[in-house]
Amino acid sequence: MISKTFFDSIQKHYKSKLPFVVYRNPKEIELKAFLQKNDTIYKVSDFTESGFVFSPFDDEKPTVMIPVEHSDSIHTEFEINSDPKSIQTNFLENKIARQNHISLIQKGINAINNHQFIKVVLSRQEEIKLNEDNPIHVLKRLLNAYISAFVYCWYHPKIGLWIGATPETLIKVNGNRFSTMALAGTKVYNGALDIEWQEKEKEEQQIVANFIIDSLKASVDDLDISKTITVKAGNLLHLNSEIYGTFNFKTSNLKGLLDILHPTPAVCGFPKAITKRFILENESYDREYYTGFLGELNVKEKYKRNSNKRNVENNAYVSIKTISNLFVNLRCMQLKNNTAILYVGGGITKDSNSRSEWQETVSKSLVMKNML
Repeated sequence: MISKTFFDSIQKHYKSKLPFVVYRNPKEIELKAFLQKNDTIYKVSDFTESGFVFSPFDDEKPTVMIPVEHSDSIHTEFEINSDPKSIQTNFLENKIARQNHISLIQKGINAINNHQFIKVVLSRQEEIKLNEDNPIHVLKRLLNAYISAFVYCWYHPKIGLWIGATPETLIKVNGNRFSTMALAGTKVYNGALDIEWQEKEKEEQQIVANFIIDSLKASVDDLDISKTITVKAGNLLHLNSEIYGTFNFKTSNLKGLLDILHPTPAVCGFPKAITKRFILENESYDREYYTGFLGELNVKEKYKRNSNKRNVENNAYVSIKTISNLFVNLRCMQLKNNTAILYVGGGITKDSNSRSEWQETVSKSLVMKNML
């Protein structure tokens, strides 16, 4: 499908107030969409379903989905603008919001010093009035600006409209192989990847990596972890380790792994139960789908058995695999009533400084602000 026809189909669906999702996996050129044929809210029961899932931060609330069986699937190749316009906007700092968030962070630091938990991720939301109400314009800017991120626009008339460009994989499944990542620690990118990380950021990332390894080792086989490297996501740098393994179907399934992983210490804290309770009791808003997860669930994909183009006979055969690509919903915003509601946060440890943590959320907010 040509790009113009693709986006015209999305716009028509949006004006008809029917659910849809349009998305691009990291470092790919193919743009995909599911257009749901009705406005029913479908809920996931055991993660054996097939479609596009959207799950909230609070794992006690239901995961919703746009099912393959009730949707039309379309795709196109999105041509990246090699010279996108640089959008830099100045935003006035809200002094009340600043003080409230600094106070929340200090409360988290005090709880850590009182040995209630080791790490907690605290966040805030920020509202910005919009001059336009067309989400496709924002989506196209994100697609141009964040090639290595999972970029999406998700809409359901009974739930809302969310747009984001997240750098963090929750889990990828291909057959019986899976991978995930331990992504944490944040610095502003100043032109170089070779930087010196402080102990605070190193500890924050190590907590996430240790949690994933310790949680998964009894349920999966061949568990392995890469060395930790610095990765760039938009205007920010993070520490990241890739984690790989094989499903042991006698002891685990996808739902079981998701129950273990979500929410990870990268978006909640450690230990998980007590930090989640602290967040729900002390953050002054409902995160909803921010720091939840989203993506393809049990979608069929075709793979050529032989990549040798000269081998025409073998090249005619393809294998079909079931894949799941799920991402943590970071760097996102909700569009509502000509207002963009932005969500930003950061990991708090014993070495955190409340004012520095506030500034980190300001830096993270620019990912979305500069797209408006």
